[in-house]
Amino acid sequence: MKLIVGLGNPGRIYIDSRHNIGFSVVRALNKACKIPLKKEQGIFSLSGRAKLNGCPVLLAIPLTFMNLSGKAVAALLKKYKIGLSDLLVVCDDLDLEFGRLKIRPAGSSGGHHGLQSIIDVLESDKFCRLRLGIGRPRPSVDPAQFVLSPFTKKEKIKLKEATENALDCCRIWAMQGISESMNIFNKRSER
Repeated sequence: MKLIVGLGNPGRIYIDSRHNIGFSVVRALNKACKIPLKKEQGIFSLSGRAKLNGCPVLLAIPLTFMNLSGKAVAALLKKYKIGLSDLLVVCDDLDLEFGRLKIRPAGSSGGHHGLQSIIDVLESDKFCRLRLGIGRPRPSVDPAQFVLSPFTKKEKIKLKEATENALDCCRIWAMQGISESMNIFNKRSER
Protein backbone atom coordinates (compact mmCIF):
# COMPACT_ATOMS: atom_id res chain seq x y z
CA MET A 1 0.00 0.00 0.00
CA LYS A 2 1.13 3.56 -0.79
CA LEU A 3 0.65 6.54 1.54
CA ILE A 4 -0.12 10.05 0.29
CA VAL A 5 -0.01 12.73 3.00
CA GLY A 6 -1.07 16.32 2.37
CA LEU A 7 0.51 18.91 4.65
CA GLY A 8 -1.26 21.89 6.18
CA ASN A 9 -2.56 23.32 9.44
CA PRO A 10 -5.78 22.11 11.05
CA GLY A 11 -8.53 24.58 11.85
CA ARG A 12 -11.03 26.70 10.02
CA ILE A 13 -8.85 29.82 9.87
CA TYR A 14 -6.24 28.00 7.77
CA ILE A 15 -8.58 26.07 5.47
CA ASP A 16 -7.99 28.09 2.28
CA SER A 17 -4.47 29.29 3.03
CA ARG A 18 -1.52 28.79 0.69
CA HIS A 19 0.20 26.64 3.32
CA ASN A 20 -2.73 24.18 3.18
CA ILE A 21 -2.42 23.34 -0.50
CA GLY A 22 -1.29 19.82 0.49
CA PHE A 23 -4.55 19.33 2.39
CA SER A 24 -6.46 20.61 -0.65
CA VAL A 25 -4.84 18.06 -2.98
CA VAL A 26 -5.55 15.12 -0.65
CA ARG A 27 -9.12 16.31 -0.13
CA ALA A 28 -9.56 16.49 -3.93
CA LEU A 29 -8.18 12.93 -4.25
CA ASN A 30 -10.52 11.86 -1.47
CA LYS A 31 -13.48 13.43 -3.26
CA ALA A 32 -12.52 11.82 -6.59
CA CYS A 33 -12.23 8.39 -4.91
CA LYS A 34 -15.48 8.92 -2.98
CA ILE A 35 -14.08 7.66 0.32
CA PRO A 36 -14.48 9.16 3.79
CA LEU A 37 -11.50 10.45 5.74
CA LYS A 38 -11.86 9.36 9.35
CA LYS A 39 -10.03 10.03 12.56
CA GLU A 40 -8.33 6.92 13.92
CA GLN A 41 -6.81 6.31 17.32
CA GLY A 42 -3.08 6.97 17.60
CA ILE A 43 -2.25 8.27 14.10
CA PHE A 44 -2.91 12.01 14.62
CA SER A 45 -4.56 12.21 11.17
CA LEU A 46 -7.73 11.90 9.17
CA SER A 47 -7.22 8.97 6.82
CA GLY A 48 -8.99 6.72 4.36
CA ARG A 49 -8.16 3.83 2.06
CA ALA A 50 -8.66 4.35 -1.65
CA LYS A 51 -7.70 2.85 -4.99
CA LEU A 52 -6.00 4.99 -7.60
CA ASN A 53 -6.49 3.15 -10.88
CA GLY A 54 -6.47 -0.14 -8.97
CA CYS A 55 -3.47 0.69 -6.76
CA PRO A 56 -4.24 0.61 -2.99
CA VAL A 57 -3.45 3.95 -1.36
CA LEU A 58 -3.93 5.43 2.08
CA LEU A 59 -4.81 9.14 1.94
CA ALA A 60 -4.05 11.20 5.04
CA ILE A 61 -4.31 14.72 6.42
CA PRO A 62 -2.42 15.29 9.68
CA LEU A 63 -4.33 16.81 12.59
CA THR A 64 -1.06 18.17 13.97
CA PHE A 65 0.12 21.64 13.07
CA MET A 66 2.53 21.93 10.14
CA ASN A 67 5.64 22.09 12.33
CA LEU A 68 4.69 18.75 13.95
CA SER A 69 3.84 16.85 10.75
CA GLY A 70 6.55 14.26 11.45
CA LYS A 71 4.62 12.92 14.44
CA ALA A 72 1.59 12.12 12.28
CA VAL A 73 3.58 10.71 9.34
CA ALA A 74 5.64 8.43 11.62
CA ALA A 75 2.48 7.12 13.29
CA LEU A 76 0.87 6.38 9.90
CA LEU A 77 3.96 4.56 8.60
CA LYS A 78 4.20 2.48 11.77
CA LYS A 79 0.52 1.57 12.03
CA TYR A 80 0.15 0.55 8.40
CA LYS A 81 3.69 -0.89 8.03
CA ILE A 82 4.49 1.33 5.05
CA GLY A 83 8.10 1.91 3.97
CA LEU A 84 9.60 5.28 3.09
CA SER A 85 9.71 4.30 -0.59
CA ASP A 86 5.89 4.14 -0.55
CA LEU A 87 5.40 7.61 0.99
CA LEU A 88 4.47 10.76 -0.95
CA VAL A 89 4.21 14.06 0.92
CA VAL A 90 2.30 16.90 -0.82
CA CYS A 91 3.12 20.46 0.26
CA ASP A 92 3.41 24.10 -0.76
CA ASP A 93 6.63 25.70 -1.99
CA LEU A 94 7.48 29.43 -1.82
CA ASP A 95 10.39 29.03 -4.23
CA LEU A 96 8.35 27.63 -7.13
CA GLU A 97 6.35 29.95 -9.32
CA PHE A 98 2.63 29.87 -8.66
CA GLY A 99 0.98 26.73 -10.04
CA ARG A 100 4.21 24.89 -10.92
CA LEU A 101 4.70 21.29 -9.69
CA LYS A 102 7.90 19.53 -8.79
CA ILE A 103 8.15 15.93 -7.60
CA ARG A 104 11.37 14.52 -6.15
CA PRO A 105 12.42 11.17 -4.62
CA ALA A 106 14.35 12.73 -1.68
CA GLY A 107 16.15 15.86 -0.55
CA SER A 108 16.31 18.61 1.99
CA SER A 109 13.33 20.44 3.43
CA GLY A 110 14.20 23.59 1.48
CA GLY A 111 13.18 25.56 4.57
CA HIS A 112 9.69 24.01 4.72
CA HIS A 113 8.95 23.36 8.40
CA GLY A 114 6.51 20.52 7.73
CA LEU A 115 9.05 18.63 5.61
CA GLN A 116 11.77 19.36 8.18
CA SER A 117 9.60 17.89 10.94
CA ILE A 118 9.11 14.72 8.89
CA ILE A 119 12.84 14.47 8.12
CA ASP A 120 13.71 14.99 11.80
CA VAL A 121 11.25 12.40 13.15
CA LEU A 122 11.96 9.77 10.46
CA GLU A 123 15.69 10.55 10.57
CA SER A 124 15.71 10.38 6.79
CA ASP A 125 15.00 12.56 3.78
CA LYS A 126 14.54 9.52 1.53
CA PHE A 127 10.84 9.91 0.79
CA CYS A 128 9.01 11.39 -2.21
CA ARG A 129 7.62 14.87 -2.07
CA LEU A 130 5.35 16.74 -4.44
CA ARG A 131 5.77 20.49 -4.10
CA LEU A 132 3.19 22.93 -5.47
CA GLY A 133 4.39 26.44 -6.17
CA ILE A 134 2.64 29.24 -4.33
CA GLY A 135 5.08 31.92 -5.50
CA ARG A 136 6.94 34.49 -3.44
CA PRO A 137 5.35 37.52 -1.80
CA ARG A 138 6.38 41.08 -2.58
CA PRO A 139 9.51 42.12 -0.61
CA SER A 140 7.35 44.17 1.79
CA VAL A 141 5.28 41.09 2.81
CA ASP A 142 6.47 38.72 5.52
CA PRO A 143 6.74 35.18 4.03
CA ALA A 144 5.26 33.68 7.24
CA GLN A 145 2.15 35.84 6.81
CA PHE A 146 2.04 35.19 3.06
CA VAL A 147 1.85 31.38 3.42
CA LEU A 148 -1.05 31.74 5.86
CA SER A 149 -2.98 34.10 3.57
CA PRO A 150 -5.76 32.97 1.21
CA PHE A 151 -5.39 32.79 -2.56
CA THR A 152 -6.61 35.74 -4.64
CA LYS A 153 -9.55 35.32 -7.06
CA LYS A 154 -7.13 35.34 -10.00
CA GLU A 155 -4.94 32.70 -8.34
CA LYS A 156 -7.93 30.46 -7.56
CA ILE A 157 -8.57 30.11 -11.31
CA LYS A 158 -5.02 28.88 -11.93
CA LEU A 159 -5.10 26.85 -8.70
CA LYS A 160 -7.80 24.58 -10.12
CA GLU A 161 -5.51 23.54 -13.00
CA ALA A 162 -2.55 23.07 -10.64
CA THR A 163 -4.66 20.86 -8.36
CA GLU A 164 -5.78 18.72 -11.31
CA ASN A 165 -2.14 18.30 -12.38
CA ALA A 166 -1.23 17.35 -8.81
CA LEU A 167 -3.99 14.70 -8.76
CA ASP A 168 -2.67 13.25 -12.02
CA CYS A 169 0.85 13.28 -10.60
CA CYS A 170 -0.29 11.40 -7.48
CA ARG A 171 -2.01 8.78 -9.65
CA ILE A 172 1.07 8.27 -11.85
CA TRP A 173 3.31 8.09 -8.76
CA ALA A 174 1.08 5.44 -7.16
CA MET A 175 0.83 3.33 -10.31
CA GLN A 176 4.16 3.82 -12.11
CA GLY A 177 6.57 5.24 -9.55
CA ILE A 178 8.71 8.29 -9.00
CA SER A 179 10.79 8.14 -12.20
CA GLU A 180 7.76 8.18 -14.49
CA SER A 181 6.03 10.93 -12.51
CA MET A 182 9.23 13.05 -12.58
CA ASN A 183 9.58 12.52 -16.35
CA ILE A 184 6.04 13.67 -16.98
CA PHE A 185 5.35 16.37 -14.40
CA ASN A 186 8.71 18.05 -13.84
CA LYS A 187 9.12 18.50 -17.62
CA ARG A 188 5.51 19.64 -18.01
CA SER A 189 6.08 22.21 -15.29
CA GLU A 190 9.18 23.60 -16.98
CA ARG A 191 7.24 24.63 -20.08
